[in-house]
Amino acid sequence: MLDIDDLKARFLNLEFDSKDFVIDPDNALTVARMSGETLPEFTDPTHPDFQATPAIIASLASGRRLPINFPSLGGIPMDGGKAVTCLAPVKPGSALNGRTHLHDIYTKSGRSGRMVFLVSRMEIRDSEGHHLATSDSHMVIRERPEA
Repeated sequence: MLDIDDLKARFLNLEFDSKDFVIDPDNALTVARMSGETLPEFTDPTHPDFQATPAIIASLASGRRLPINFPSLGGIPMDGGKAVTCLAPVKPGSALNGRTHLHDIYTKSGRSGRMVFLVSRMEIRDSEGHHLATSDSHMVIRERPEA
């Protein structure tokens, strides 16, 4: 069984990826309209606060899912969902940078055994370094039972 406290000590809050992005304004507009968004800051490119929806921000992905030296956990990995926190408008067409680190590692026990939860956090910043949004990606791994 993995030592979760050891994983936390070794890997939490260590940046393991950095990636540059530019959100295409046409894609941002399409996603907003297709998801039923009606606010003009998401649906009108001429609006002074035209910005990407949280759905677009959640689609930004780092190049790596885990740090290079992170041990194999075995088991069955599953997508545990995403959560986006917007701190300021994310403007389509502008240069962005996403820096990713492991934000949390925890376990839960269920009927099928122990599950390990890994939360990778990408902090999205503009070219001036302003923190615009945070996107958390949750991975759930059901450990294989010990023989």
